[in-house]
Amino acid sequence: MLPLMEAFYTIQGEGYHKGSAAYFIRIGGCDVGCHWCDVKESWDAELHPPTSISKIAEEAKFFSNTIVVTGGEPLMWNMDPLTKLLKEKGIQIHLETSGAYNVTGYWDWFCLSPKKNKEPNNSAYEIADELKIIVYNKHDFNFAETQAKKVNDKCKLFLQPEWSRRDKIMPEIVDYVMKNTKWKVSLQTHKYLNIP
Repeated sequence: MLPLMEAFYTIQGEGYHKGSAAYFIRIGGCDVGCHWCDVKESWDAELHPPTSISKIAEEAKFFSNTIVVTGGEPLMWNMDPLTKLLKEKGIQIHLETSGAYNVTGYWDWFCLSPKKNKEPNNSAYEIADELKIIVYNKHDFNFAETQAKKVNDKCKLFLQPEWSRRDKIMPEIVDYVMKNTKWKVSLQTHKYLNIP
């Protein structure tokens, strides 16, 4: 059983796989506590109904060959049983996580989005396919660089403006990426398109 907040079929709006169709499974529960989080209703796991992993996996297979497990913070829970079921159905499984908890589950794509107040553990850095840093202020560029030094050499690096400050911070991100070309810009395109 997992506290399922919601599950929906949409377009991946950000990061490396933006523009691709995907079925999102949002797991409730998070204690990382980002002040700018846009899904704070996910934080309290008790607000979301315990749902059997077999039901979650069965519904997922009808929508897409790519599943994105997100939260909340999904790694607060053991992801081995759910991902095993999804893999048995031949589904590609992506994870979006802060990396603050031990890594469980079997992932085809591991998107690490670390937060200052609860940094990732080493196992998350080692397997990250994508490092996505949310930029709220100028200090976040320093944080981004310290995080980039910890991931593996093949990891894709993204800087993404915090949505409420996008107009102010975007010119700074553009300037930074033009001077530091290992980074790419990520945008929350789903918000511009007004889709979930």
